[in-house]
Amino acid sequence: MAQSGFAVAAFRDSGRWRCEALPPAMLEDLASVLSALRAQPPEGGPFVVASVDEEFFLIARLHGARIDLLLSDLTAAVEFPLAAQVLERLGEDPPEDDELDEVWPIGELDLFSDLELPEDEMEQILDDLDAYPDEMLDTVIGRIGLEQQFREALAATGRMAR
Repeated sequence: MAQSGFAVAAFRDSGRWRCEALPPAMLEDLASVLSALRAQPPEGGPFVVASVDEEFFLIARLHGARIDLLLSDLTAAVEFPLAAQVLERLGEDPPEDDELDEVWPIGELDLFSDLELPEDEMEQILDDLDAYPDEMLDTVIGRIGLEQQFREALAATGRMAR
């Protein structure tokens, strides 16, 4: 079953950040996300954001040869193949049944520390139990200064950012 949501690649082009919409197929397969990430110019640590069914988001960021992953909620792995693939790549077990009522981010919370979003602030954003995943993502994108570029990419997908 096809997931709803969006995927956006962010990369530096001649020293300036750009964001471009990616095909919806990215929402179902981590290999596709990582392939799209590797296809971006390596300058400045490009990243790909995949937001699925307004339930969770994934950020994959290239740092040299290393790929950092951040999943907004590991409990999504029970229902969504993309989240399950992220857990597998991180070497983490899926949550137990009694853990499904909590929201747990997993992965590299410091993946944007070079863009002035340190780990402790990322943790605060992701620990806000009153915020939906898309609201958390909007906050992250705004904090790293890519709000306008991200909105333009979302508009290309037919979606609007808040």
